[in-house]
Amino acid sequence: MCRGKEPILSLPPHTPVRPVRDHRSLFLSDLHLGSLSCRADLALAFLQANRAERYVLVGDILDLWRPMPAHWSQAAQGVIDHLAARQAEGAEVVYLLGNHDPHPDTVAHPRRIPAQALTEMVHHAADGRRFLVVHGDCQDHRLLRFHILTRLGTRLDHGLRLLDHWLGRLAWRAAPQRRSLIEALLSGLNAALYPTRGHERRLVQLARAGGYHGVICGHFHLAALHDDHGLIYANCGDWVDSFTALAEDFDGRLGLMGGRAALAPLPRPIYASNGVSP
Repeated sequence: MCRGKEPILSLPPHTPVRPVRDHRSLFLSDLHLGSLSCRADLALAFLQANRAERYVLVGDILDLWRPMPAHWSQAAQGVIDHLAARQAEGAEVVYLLGNHDPHPDTVAHPRRIPAQALTEMVHHAADGRRFLVVHGDCQDHRLLRFHILTRLGTRLDHGLRLLDHWLGRLAWRAAPQRRSLIEALLSGLNAALYPTRGHERRLVQLARAGGYHGVICGHFHLAALHDDHGLIYANCGDWVDSFTALAEDFDGRLGLMGGRAALAPLPRPIYASNGVSP
């Protein structure tokens, strides 16, 4: 249960419906559902506009650590419900655990991902290529792998975003293409952790050692798709800052989708009558 009363958002009835795009596979990571930084509304809108035969959740989908307060919104539950509905319709849902994901047994049933939790998988693309899929934290710099640092980073992020929330009323943002000052600071700090792209080389080497054509990951909140290191390196990005996903078409081609530049301004939300004013 959420702590305290939070606004429940719904879009105006005149909101235009986007045409649905079909894909063979969609890879999404770092939604951080349940955290203050999560933009579940944007992730849900993306899923509703993009349908796939296989959904691969590449870690850090849930972020429900205690004693941090859970910010479980209607949109966050909508993401889980959408995936469950697609699975019931015959789509495959694959769930890889990230370093923020709680153990599945500790998650209340309505919030559970509708799939068995794995640590890695092999994706067979339509063109025959084989990709290693991992969250990516396994190839962090050794110092960053300490669990206590992950917890400290989460608390710092939570504190700054809480400040941002109160300064900018981030329960609603008219232009998600624009970052606030604190969001820009957090994005810059994250990029500064990986200045030499050593994490990319280590993950590509892991794929090379296994005889794969490339690696697909998340974790770093740095969307990318290239072969600069000799094999394909694909990072899904995140739904905290970049709002991107990786898509595979029916010929096996990979491409990044979304991004702040692709987001249209959000309609002003309507607040349900739960005692919270806009």
